[in-house]
Amino acid sequence: MEELPEFAERVLEVAELIPPGRVMTYGDVAEWLGDGGPRQVGRAMSLYGGGVPWWRVVRADGALLPGHELRALEHYRTEGTPLREAARSAEGHVPRLDMKRARWDGGGGGAGDSAHI
Repeated sequence: MEELPEFAERVLEVAELIPPGRVMTYGDVAEWLGDGGPRQVGRAMSLYGGGVPWWRVVRADGALLPGHELRALEHYRTEGTPLREAARSAEGHVPRLDMKRARWDGGGGGAGDSAHI
Protein backbone atom coordinates (compact mmCIF):
# COMPACT_ATOMS: atom_id res chain seq x y z
CA MET A 1 0.00 0.00 0.00
CA GLU A 2 1.22 3.48 -0.89
CA GLU A 3 2.41 5.63 2.00
CA LEU A 4 0.22 8.62 2.82
CA PRO A 5 1.63 12.12 2.42
CA GLU A 6 2.47 13.49 5.88
CA PHE A 7 -0.11 16.29 5.68
CA ALA A 8 -2.89 13.84 4.73
CA GLU A 9 -1.91 11.54 7.59
CA ARG A 10 -2.21 14.45 10.04
CA VAL A 11 -5.61 15.47 8.60
CA LEU A 12 -6.91 11.92 9.02
CA GLU A 13 -5.64 11.79 12.61
CA VAL A 14 -7.65 14.93 13.42
CA ALA A 15 -10.77 13.49 11.73
CA GLU A 16 -10.47 10.45 14.02
CA LEU A 17 -10.36 12.69 17.13
CA ILE A 18 -13.71 14.37 16.42
CA PRO A 19 -16.30 12.86 18.78
CA PRO A 20 -19.48 11.25 17.42
CA GLY A 21 -22.21 13.84 16.98
CA ARG A 22 -19.72 16.68 16.45
CA VAL A 23 -18.01 18.18 13.39
CA MET A 24 -15.07 20.38 12.40
CA THR A 25 -14.87 22.44 9.23
CA TYR A 26 -12.08 22.00 6.71
CA GLY A 27 -10.74 25.35 7.93
CA ASP A 28 -10.95 24.26 11.58
CA VAL A 29 -8.80 21.21 10.79
CA ALA A 30 -6.21 23.37 8.99
CA GLU A 31 -6.16 25.79 11.94
CA TRP A 32 -5.81 22.89 14.41
CA LEU A 33 -2.84 21.60 12.42
CA GLY A 34 -1.34 25.07 11.95
CA ASP A 35 -0.76 24.07 8.33
CA GLY A 36 -2.52 24.28 4.97
CA GLY A 37 -5.99 25.64 4.43
CA PRO A 38 -9.54 24.43 3.84
CA ARG A 39 -8.86 23.37 0.24
CA GLN A 40 -5.82 21.31 1.20
CA VAL A 41 -7.77 19.61 3.98
CA GLY A 42 -10.67 18.93 1.60
CA ARG A 43 -8.31 17.44 -0.97
CA ALA A 44 -6.67 15.18 1.63
CA MET A 45 -10.10 14.04 2.83
CA SER A 46 -11.36 13.36 -0.70
CA LEU A 47 -8.28 11.34 -1.66
CA TYR A 48 -7.56 9.48 1.58
CA GLY A 49 -10.49 9.96 4.00
CA GLY A 50 -12.59 6.90 3.21
CA GLY A 51 -11.29 4.96 6.21
CA VAL A 52 -11.98 7.64 8.84
CA PRO A 53 -15.22 9.35 9.94
CA TRP A 54 -15.19 11.63 6.87
CA TRP A 55 -18.70 12.91 7.62
CA ARG A 56 -17.32 14.78 10.65
CA VAL A 57 -15.14 17.10 8.51
CA VAL A 58 -17.53 19.49 6.80
CA ARG A 59 -18.12 22.72 4.92
CA ALA A 60 -18.40 25.84 7.07
CA ASP A 61 -21.94 26.54 5.82
CA GLY A 62 -23.21 23.22 7.17
CA ALA A 63 -24.21 21.90 3.74
CA LEU A 64 -23.79 18.15 3.38
CA LEU A 65 -21.09 16.83 1.08
CA PRO A 66 -22.50 16.81 -2.48
CA GLY A 67 -22.97 13.28 -3.75
CA HIS A 68 -22.68 11.82 -0.25
CA GLU A 69 -25.63 13.53 1.45
CA LEU A 70 -27.67 10.42 2.21
CA ARG A 71 -24.71 8.42 3.54
CA ALA A 72 -23.64 11.37 5.69
CA LEU A 73 -27.20 11.96 6.91
CA GLU A 74 -27.42 8.34 8.03
CA HIS A 75 -24.25 8.82 10.12
CA TYR A 76 -25.49 12.15 11.55
CA ARG A 77 -28.80 10.64 12.60
CA THR A 78 -27.12 7.59 14.14
CA GLU A 79 -24.67 9.80 16.09
CA GLY A 80 -27.25 12.44 17.08
CA THR A 81 -25.44 15.26 15.27
CA PRO A 82 -27.51 18.48 15.50
CA LEU A 83 -29.26 19.20 12.19
CA ARG A 84 -31.37 22.05 10.86
CA GLU A 85 -34.33 21.00 8.76
CA ALA A 86 -34.13 22.00 5.14
CA ALA A 87 -36.04 24.98 3.86
CA ARG A 88 -38.90 24.05 1.55
CA SER A 89 -36.97 25.73 -1.25
CA ALA A 90 -33.85 23.63 -0.63
CA GLU A 91 -33.12 21.21 -3.41
CA GLY A 92 -34.07 17.71 -2.32
CA HIS A 93 -35.09 19.02 1.12
CA VAL A 94 -31.80 17.78 2.61
CA PRO A 95 -31.13 19.20 6.08
CA ARG A 96 -27.96 21.09 6.96
CA LEU A 97 -25.78 20.68 9.98
CA ASP A 98 -26.58 23.00 12.88
CA MET A 99 -23.06 24.40 13.00
CA LYS A 100 -23.59 26.39 16.22
CA ARG A 101 -24.43 23.20 18.10
CA ALA A 102 -22.43 20.58 16.17
CA ARG A 103 -19.07 22.33 15.80
CA TRP A 104 -16.24 20.92 17.91
CA ASP A 105 -13.27 23.07 18.92
CA GLY A 106 -10.98 20.19 19.85
CA GLY A 107 -11.50 20.59 23.58
CA GLY A 108 -13.77 19.02 26.14
CA GLY A 109 -11.56 16.26 27.42
CA GLY A 110 -11.12 14.61 24.03
CA ALA A 111 -7.96 12.78 23.02
CA GLY A 112 -6.64 15.90 21.32
CA ASP A 113 -6.69 18.28 24.29
CA SER A 114 -2.99 18.52 24.87
CA ALA A 115 -1.57 16.27 22.18
CA HIS A 116 -1.18 18.47 19.15
CA ILE A 117 -0.66 16.43 16.07
